[in-house]
Amino acid sequence: MSMTEPTQTTIIRATDAALLKQDMGARASVIESTIDALLPPTKGGDARLIDAMRYATLGGGKRLRGYLAVTAASLFGVPESQSARVAASVEMLHAYSLVHDDLPAMDDDDMRRGQPSTHRKFDEATAILAGDALQTRAFEILAAAHTHASADVRIDLIQSFAEASGAAGMVGGQMIDMEGEGRALPLDEVRHLHALKTGCLIRYSAEAGAILGQASADLRKRLRAYGANIGAAFQIADDVLDATATAEELGKTAGKDEASGKSTFVALLGIDGARNEAARVTEAAIAELAPFGAQADRLRDLAYYVIERRN
Repeated sequence: MSMTEPTQTTIIRATDAALLKQDMGARASVIESTIDALLPPTKGGDARLIDAMRYATLGGGKRLRGYLAVTAASLFGVPESQSARVAASVEMLHAYSLVHDDLPAMDDDDMRRGQPSTHRKFDEATAILAGDALQTRAFEILAAAHTHASADVRIDLIQSFAEASGAAGMVGGQMIDMEGEGRALPLDEVRHLHALKTGCLIRYSAEAGAILGQASADLRKRLRAYGANIGAAFQIADDVLDATATAEELGKTAGKDEASGKSTFVALLGIDGARNEAARVTEAAIAELAPFGAQADRLRDLAYYVIERRN
């Protein structure tokens, strides 16, 4: 498909969509059970904290990041018992970011995934601590020998994860986003902030599969680029959904970007322009998968799913 015809790239064949849905469901079940085992409930003084961590992490979400990690790792024959731990780790850190993002001092949202946000279900102090604990638990999982026998691989995972989630990644992007409220940011700056806030963790999820599989530098670079482009497409689709979907479809408050005066892809490009931009970066992502052949078909389908989803 030519990159000059992006609007024609957003249709997934029904058979591919069905296979992707089946595969995502199966992998999500594995990731869910892995998180459940890694965050067991307790009856001690920390029981409320653990309950809040489990509430924030279990029983919801698309598991997109976890699915990326497991599916990318499968390209290199990595056992699912290992890749599911990396998937659980990234889902825990993602959950922490959502718990903190929903707080009154941040995006101030009372709903997440169709249910009360963690600070509404529990309280603000518990939500802050639950987010803190989810973040540290995520790194603890990566450091364990069960994740990979090689200490070098584990260190690589930890370093890449830290870079993607810290001030040079997700958290830095969140700060830029907050600073940009009420200001008209240029398109390049909007691309940059979302490459950090949303894209870095998605990029890491794809790259983590290559790290686990001890892939060649070229294949790792390709999966990293695939993940970065998927992250961009995901955020653009989020902007479109915020402007067009209902709160019931989203499972959270709709229209918050416009109400907060945020510079979004929709605000800068319009809905059709944003959709075309999403299609363009999706095609760029798919191009990176060429060396993997049919083995990467689910990752190709996922690229289209990211811009076709309704929540």
